[in-house]
Amino acid sequence: MASIAPDEGVADAPSMLDLVRLSPRRLFPPGGVDLVRQIALLSGMSEGDEVLVVGCGKGESLEYFVQEYGVRGSGVEHDARLVEETTDRFRDLGIATRAQIQQGVADALPYRDAIFDVVVGEIGTTTRSGPAGAVKQIARVTRPGGTVVLVQPVWKAPVDPVRRAVLAEHLGVHPQMLVEWKRLLRTHGVAEILVEDWSDDETAFRGNAAKPFPDFAELFSLPEKLGILRRAWGRWGWTGVKAVLQRERDVHRLLTRERLLGLDLIKGVRVADPDGPESPPTAEVEDIATELFLFDES
Repeated sequence: MASIAPDEGVADAPSMLDLVRLSPRRLFPPGGVDLVRQIALLSGMSEGDEVLVVGCGKGESLEYFVQEYGVRGSGVEHDARLVEETTDRFRDLGIATRAQIQQGVADALPYRDAIFDVVVGEIGTTTRSGPAGAVKQIARVTRPGGTVVLVQPVWKAPVDPVRRAVLAEHLGVHPQMLVEWKRLLRTHGVAEILVEDWSDDETAFRGNAAKPFPDFAELFSLPEKLGILRRAWGRWGWTGVKAVLQRERDVHRLLTRERLLGLDLIKGVRVADPDGPESPPTAEVEDIATELFLFDES
């Protein structure tokens, strides 16, 4: 199995998600419009619903929900530059009264308890937050009976803690095993969990992509890459850009050959009493047993 060493002497380097977001091209999150439409259908999204998208990036999903389903949309994104750009775009589209985006992080959402009908945690949810804190906050702001949807990268094979940390730093997100995502949701009062695997072909940014995460090597043309790297140089300097390009080669080989990551849509319902039983005890046992079976290499 290939190895990746942590960057030495680089305190600040962009992640792959950072580089993707520097592109002027508007891109739906992994899964594309089909996955975004599926979120709306599974959550029963309808006109007048209050919908929050966490880690919303350039707000493509939020814009879709507002335009296609008539919801009132809110978005949270940590990058102030994207918040400003998206706010301007919403104003130009004439939807600024129905869709607002503000700067924030997933583990400290700037909203009161139990006010959203649907809360969606996109890939950027864990960019500046740990999965546990993010899920706790997402559940907190969802009303009882409301829907929580996570669209997150998941480990499809066992990964040691050191490699997890290096890959998470490179990608700019914190993947978990499916059983770990489920456990976090149940812990914070989300039940009736449904999972769909969107890891197959046609689930990334374009139809012929082979992986469920933005890959800088495959996603952009050479002129686009050069433009993005020029912007990255201005923000992170040559040392940071050089570090991420070295990691890109290593991680590209690793993820392409070993298929460590998948993409799952995980949907649940916020229960009325989060302090009560989260789910039948057998559900957790079955999840753990399934993971052990899948990862049994004997």
